[in-house]
Amino acid sequence: MLPAMPSRVNNGTDYQPTVEQLQVLQTASEFAYQIWESRTVSCQTFLRSYPLNSTLTRQQIDDLIQDYTLDENYQLADEIKVMSGLRHLRTLLMMRWIWQDALQAISLEQLTDELSEFADGCISFAKDYTYQHLVAKYGEPTFINEQCNIQIDDMAIMAMGKLGAQELNLSSDIDLIFVHQARGETNGNKAKGTRSIDNKRFMTRLGQGIIKLLDNKTADGFVFRVDMRLRPWGDGSDLAIHLSALQKYFTMHGRAWERFAWLKARVVGQIDQPFYEEIQALIKPFVFRYYVDYSAFSALREMKSLIQNQVAQREDLDNIKLGAGGIRDIEFIVQAFQLIYGGRHPQLQIKPCLQAMQVLCELGYLEHSTYEQLQAAYRFLRRLEHAIQAINDQQTQRLPHDEQWQHNLAVTLNFENWHALLDQLNRHRESVNVPFERMVTERQIPDNEDTGLEPEHLDEQIARLNEVLTKENREVLQNFWQSKMVANLSDEARERLDDAYPVIVHALLAHQEQQQLANTALPRLISLLEAICRRSIYLVMIAENPNATIELIPMLSASPWIAKELAQYPVLLDTFLQQRYRHLPDKRELRDILRQQLLRVEPNDEEELLSVLRLFKKNQVLAVAASDVLAERPIMKVSDSLTYIAEVVLEAALERAFAEIVNRYGYPIGQDGDPVTEADCGFAIIGYGKLGGLELSYSSDLDLVFLHKIKEQGMTTGEKSVSGMKFAARLVQKLMNYLNTQTRDGRAYEIDMRLRPSGNAGMMVVSCHAFETYQMDKAWSWEHQALVRARAICGDRRVTARFCDIRRDVLSLPRTLDQVRSEVTSMRIKMQKHLGTSQWQQEAGKFHLKQDAGGIVDIEFLAQFAVLAYSHEYPSLTKWSDNVRIFAEVALLGIWDDQVCQDLTDAYLRIRAATHQLALSEQSLLVDESLWQETRALVQSQWQHLMGVETDDE
Repeated sequence: MLPAMPSRVNNGTDYQPTVEQLQVLQTASEFAYQIWESRTVSCQTFLRSYPLNSTLTRQQIDDLIQDYTLDENYQLADEIKVMSGLRHLRTLLMMRWIWQDALQAISLEQLTDELSEFADGCISFAKDYTYQHLVAKYGEPTFINEQCNIQIDDMAIMAMGKLGAQELNLSSDIDLIFVHQARGETNGNKAKGTRSIDNKRFMTRLGQGIIKLLDNKTADGFVFRVDMRLRPWGDGSDLAIHLSALQKYFTMHGRAWERFAWLKARVVGQIDQPFYEEIQALIKPFVFRYYVDYSAFSALREMKSLIQNQVAQREDLDNIKLGAGGIRDIEFIVQAFQLIYGGRHPQLQIKPCLQAMQVLCELGYLEHSTYEQLQAAYRFLRRLEHAIQAINDQQTQRLPHDEQWQHNLAVTLNFENWHALLDQLNRHRESVNVPFERMVTERQIPDNEDTGLEPEHLDEQIARLNEVLTKENREVLQNFWQSKMVANLSDEARERLDDAYPVIVHALLAHQEQQQLANTALPRLISLLEAICRRSIYLVMIAENPNATIELIPMLSASPWIAKELAQYPVLLDTFLQQRYRHLPDKRELRDILRQQLLRVEPNDEEELLSVLRLFKKNQVLAVAASDVLAERPIMKVSDSLTYIAEVVLEAALERAFAEIVNRYGYPIGQDGDPVTEADCGFAIIGYGKLGGLELSYSSDLDLVFLHKIKEQGMTTGEKSVSGMKFAARLVQKLMNYLNTQTRDGRAYEIDMRLRPSGNAGMMVVSCHAFETYQMDKAWSWEHQALVRARAICGDRRVTARFCDIRRDVLSLPRTLDQVRSEVTSMRIKMQKHLGTSQWQQEAGKFHLKQDAGGIVDIEFLAQFAVLAYSHEYPSLTKWSDNVRIFAEVALLGIWDDQVCQDLTDAYLRIRAATHQLALSEQSLLVDESLWQETRALVQSQWQHLMGVETDDE
């Protein structure tokens, strides 16, 4: 018996449909008409409150769920009554929705939205109801977060498929995935009548409870069929997965077709914002690539083939969802474009099919005529799907074979007869099938080229390649194919190599035609192929991205450094094939990218942390190098990008290292008795040299000095307490471990600490006071020169501010011009004798771009001379640590002539650009002197003019 309607329902005459309306219902749905016939009074009362010509809001739906799960005392009912109430409510709503649809009293969007809102409401209710019962038995699930605090574990219920896109149909099942935050255990207490279990068991039981409330079929029916097969590893795997495991699954096991599934993923109900952001940080990079991603076509072909095989096996040729030109084909067309272009256009990262289709048209990826055809077909097919399912509340998309129901369907959908309906259906199918087949049968075609990639053209292209290759390179290629490595490849890997080879040959020929450098690129390409053949997914990436491969080959010929990095770390290949170097992220974007990657690393997983830091750095630096090879950005922007990468890595490493040392020893005490926290950690990293001067190159090490404002003799707050000095030292050691340790992914950075007070003989970390005392009383002149290029990188703002004050005060000390000129010149001569070219190299016409007279060090020393000599009169000179802005400030203040400063700046940038290109080419800075005579003479002339003495060429 149906529960009584709630008191909020108005009393009055119950709803009485017309004869015509009843006839429409009887024609459209045997299922809904039987509900009306058997429960007329209940249906009338329900429709009195919620008329057929009205819509339902989410609040109304939530109120209904609440009303139908209360007992006679208006308290939350027991499980049996809750299950019965939800099923009765679903019966009444289905009757209403089917009737509205048959009467055309509700739009497709409104119907699917109300169905989805009802599902969301039921899922949220089932979660809360089950959670309360489990907490009463086991306590709340908890885990230790990154700040080493106890936190309540929550479950996010991911709606997939049609529910994820809020496009649920009348008799659809709901695809769900359960994700919780972390491993841990409940805070059950036997004294309070609860017992502790691990979070995995708690979340499994929570999921089982949700499924039971919604899916179990009772005498009253069911609420929703729940399908859990889309979860990682499918049937037989854990019912709930924690974030770290999900991240590893995406990284190591996620299949291409799963990107289509997760495109629709949506969190049902409310969860904490940080948890929500962590989930999005996992899903977004798995689903969307930064740039055009043609590998989606491969997944599309694979999925279409699987579905076609299934349809053929079931002889289900009348399936309007899976058959040719059906609903699934439309969804595939739209989703493939979303995956391909969604990284470039965030507005495509939406879930509803019709909305995404419209955006594709607006962006020009769908012609307007194609868009009109697809959206019309989609609306027709979805309405037909609803009409088919309404007949008997069955989850089917098959056309009925019963002639009476064929007639009824035609009438319900306003067709004269069944044949008229089929004619319209076939026209829509054809309008969908043509663009779909074109999409799944065509690979990415190289721009402005005939295909040339078909098997029948391969022999011709290989012959052309052999004509342009040297004898030595033909042997290299032959040796590769005859090598044991290729002979021992698995069948799958060999097939993938064969698929990629036409693309490789085509790209080499294109490079030869454009730059005549195929012979330069080929040995480097072979080294790369040898590295990736056993990880053959990279071969798939090459095969599916001929345009990107054509752009990869010039990178290999232009830069042996890039080629070696790719061969040593093939995981970086994705950066090139997705062409991420087309957009170099700014510091804020870099920080966000790394933050999202680190969200997936558990606090105690140091190996994974080191891997993330290293691969982030290598990927980003490689993207900068590619941009540099293309000469798309000036040298200052390139160096800025490299510097930002280092800064972001240092920030993240400091944050993680501080958290780990605090977890081990507790918090130290601030030098002035003030508290030390994550935000005010009492510690800072100071960058010297190229990092301080914002001029990092591709293989630059980092010159670092560490400062603190921690009470050195005070003890930390942890159970295992240590002194503040030891805390700071352990923090530096941990940082060095994070950055400097050699792993399979290499090092993050080489760290040089020789510029700290007292050099190698000094402490690894010193207080701000000790640093100030050293700089004022003990530092050599060359150490003050080094301080010109120093700046605070990250850490406690109080410490960085103190460093800035100390630096300003030291650099502004009164000095005579003669004193500074003598000390700077003396140091320059010493450096040149030790590091400049030898006598025989000079006689051979060689010039060292950095160390020789007229080189980059001369320019740097002139900038340092200006700061040390004039800052006591012009304190604004101390604002900058980079040479370009120092020269600009010197000119602005009128200390030196504008042209002098401009000439030095131009020479500096010219030499810097050359050093970058030589680094990418793995060539020495010792160059042909004749090519640099003019620049060198200019720098030497300015040195003599400003310093009053020549640097020695000998």
